[in-house]
Amino acid sequence: MELKKMSKQLAYVLRHRPDSIGVTLSPDGWVPIDTLLAALRAHGKGMTREQLDAVVADNDKQRFAIDGDRIRASQGHSVPVELGLDPVTPPALLYHGTARRNLDSIMAKGVHRGSRHHVHLSGDTATARAVGSRHGSPVILVVDAAAMAAAGHAFYRSANGVWLTDDIPAAYLRGEAPLP
Repeated sequence: MELKKMSKQLAYVLRHRPDSIGVTLSPDGWVPIDTLLAALRAHGKGMTREQLDAVVADNDKQRFAIDGDRIRASQGHSVPVELGLDPVTPPALLYHGTARRNLDSIMAKGVHRGSRHHVHLSGDTATARAVGSRHGSPVILVVDAAAMAAAGHAFYRSANGVWLTDDIPAAYLRGEAPLP
């Protein structure tokens, strides 16, 4: 199985459906690596420890974290987990990549996390464009993170550098950034 397919499989299990292979995440999202590998094998989706390490090391978005003998997704969960991230002061501006077809709704209603724990933001336009491109014709929205933070909105930064917040009210969206 190719590494990209393995990465998608891990993201599905560790972010959304651990029950699909019969594993349970700890309250903070970790699962023992041996347990994960055995469950994947038992469900016909086996990979070796070496392949798992390659998926984690080669993932361009660094979606996974390994700590000793356990693994978890860095963010993006739709299952209940508490990642233990402390609030941090964001840079003045952050960026949200989305599909152009979502623009009117977002500018009117803001950005909401939906079934995920947080809205994901980027510190640069290139990353935001890559995110937006996954959903269609991309648009990059400029977020006035400094004003949000001053108004009491909390920001977090995951281990892989993704900025997280609960929601972005429309009042803090400053329009489109040029595509890089």
